[in-house]
Amino acid sequence: MELLFVLPVVLVVLIGASVALDFMYYCINGKRLFRSTLSRTLEVLVVLGFPLLYLGIFDFEQDNDCCSDSAVFSPEHRLTIYVWIVLSAGAFFYSAFRKQLAPPLLEVIVNCLLLLGIVLNFFIAFQGVLSPVTLGHVPIVLLFLLLLSENQKAVLRQTQDDLFSEEHKLTAWANHVLRLPIWAKYPVLIIICLPVILVVTAILLLFGQQPDSSIRAFTDTYKHGFSQWDYMCDNVQCGGHFLCSVAAQGHPNIVRPERLGVRHGQLIVCNRQLLIANAFEEVITEQFPRLHRLIRRNYNRVGDMIHRYYYWFENKYISDAIYYLMKPLEWCFWVYLYLTDRQPEDRIARQYL
Repeated sequence: MELLFVLPVVLVVLIGASVALDFMYYCINGKRLFRSTLSRTLEVLVVLGFPLLYLGIFDFEQDNDCCSDSAVFSPEHRLTIYVWIVLSAGAFFYSAFRKQLAPPLLEVIVNCLLLLGIVLNFFIAFQGVLSPVTLGHVPIVLLFLLLLSENQKAVLRQTQDDLFSEEHKLTAWANHVLRLPIWAKYPVLIIICLPVILVVTAILLLFGQQPDSSIRAFTDTYKHGFSQWDYMCDNVQCGGHFLCSVAAQGHPNIVRPERLGVRHGQLIVCNRQLLIANAFEEVITEQFPRLHRLIRRNYNRVGDMIHRYYYWFENKYISDAIYYLMKPLEWCFWVYLYLTDRQPEDRIARQYL
């Protein structure tokens, strides 16, 4: 089993080292170290494989969760980041596999997307989980830089042949930008990135994204580089039902605490309602894991609201009210346990021991 975890890490390191050698060789000699077939294979593995591996481990089907591995990107805004990843990777593969340069305006947009891909990788690297898989950002950036240099060489060769058309003002302007020396070209391209970002953002509005989704995808998260929601986890005791945990903090003569329990190394107050609810979740997890993930995903949204306004729920009268509101669900949980478990009281009793 250990081999299943070690092998991907070894492959990431070997592929990354190969790309680094190729990049250094290119910087010294002005040409690629590996032949075309091997170079293209490395590019596919790095630019396509590494992001899929990274997102598959740290972001796909992940939610914002104080008590487990939280999503790298905000679930509500991650579509924007995915689109930028696809656009920058598409620009890379278009540049890598084409036979000749694109028309000047399209060439400018392609180079802008490559620059945005480099910037995006730096942001994702800072945001992400520190692990060997995150080292995949380094070879991606190196390949993007290498391809930008290749594009510049191709522009200079084509300029010498005077193949660019300047029939229209926009084409002439794009042609002029491409012909600029490197020290002037890339600052201009960075400025041109702004209207590209605005156009993509406007299109994403049609798919339910927000104008600031590119930022909120990073900030509306827990426990990551740019996360701004860590304060929501300050008063959260992990491992149980948010509402039932709050309800157990009410007046003792109403919520009837039975004993203390241990949850993730912390003492918590347990009443029967909390024990039954947790026993029910345990049964659902065992019998219907997919249903449990769906329920938990939606229930966590309630938890997010409680985390943000936790000081309201420290009031014992509010806890009493929640206790009464949860009573019908408690009875439903209790009935289900008695219908499906051979020893329901044993299961209830062992919660949080």
